[in-house]
Amino acid sequence: MSEDPASTFKLPPATRSAVILIVFFFSWFALTTLWVLHDAQRIRREREQTRALNGQGGGEMVWLPPGKFTMGATDGAPDELPLHDVRVRGFFMDKTEVTNAQFAKFAEATGYVTAAERSTPERAQAGALVFLPTLGWRFVPGACWRQPAGPESDLAGREKFPVVQVSWEDAAAYAQWAGKRLPSEAEWEYAARGGIMHAAYIWGTELRPGGRTPANVTQPGEPAALMAAGNFANNYGLADMAGNAAEWCADWYRADYYQKSGHADPPGPTDSADPDEPGVPKRVARGGSWLSSESNGAAYRPSARMKAAPTYAASDLGFRCARSQE
Repeated sequence: MSEDPASTFKLPPATRSAVILIVFFFSWFALTTLWVLHDAQRIRREREQTRALNGQGGGEMVWLPPGKFTMGATDGAPDELPLHDVRVRGFFMDKTEVTNAQFAKFAEATGYVTAAERSTPERAQAGALVFLPTLGWRFVPGACWRQPAGPESDLAGREKFPVVQVSWEDAAAYAQWAGKRLPSEAEWEYAARGGIMHAAYIWGTELRPGGRTPANVTQPGEPAALMAAGNFANNYGLADMAGNAAEWCADWYRADYYQKSGHADPPGPTDSADPDEPGVPKRVARGGSWLSSESNGAAYRPSARMKAAPTYAASDLGFRCARSQE
């Protein structure tokens, strides 16, 4: 009988195992190399986009990678429940709150007039809400972003302070002009947490590590005031995500939204519903302000939700912008 030709090409078991290992190694090496090159291209692209965005003016932006977090809290207000996991795509966010100098460029370039600078059928006088230390919140005629405390105030020496007395509509108009947008509520909370999950505060679990709250908020026994933007950075390098000026988000406010919210880049509800003021549409604001404290709701917690009418303006309310990856 003639010998099977195929048998002459059979490899010994040890040699066959070695060949398999060599093929596996080179396949793994090739795939790993391709992944590293792809990831390097992604990182380079993100850095180039960040540099391009920052070179356009309007404030430095920080790249936030895609991620997952648990949104809400069990020890807060009812509208912070239920806890739910959320995934967000990567996006850019302003490193600081939009400043007076940045908003002034917008107003000068466009001639834009803010809500507080206009009278309306509902409000005979132009003006906005101002917190007065001895009187509390008062409507002050003439108060606006240029005169945040009223006609006797101005922006001299406050160019780097967060712009305040801007409504949601004003913030959205600025964002559009700057080629950006307002962050969604989910994006804002993801950014504020800075990778610290399941903690009551953006800096951790303890309110006053070292005896002091690490944010521009009302401290026990100390006077509080708005300060220049750019303090108290979190792990993502974003400053003042707690305190200083509260910040508008893109979303409509619904107290029950978390009961039906999606788990992947939730865009917010399509309408507003606030049981405290039925019939008054409201937008979400986050982060609390220099007036926030444990005794008045601790709005500087990353899960805390605030709400106000889109035309509302006050001396502790500003915004920062976001931008999607191109």
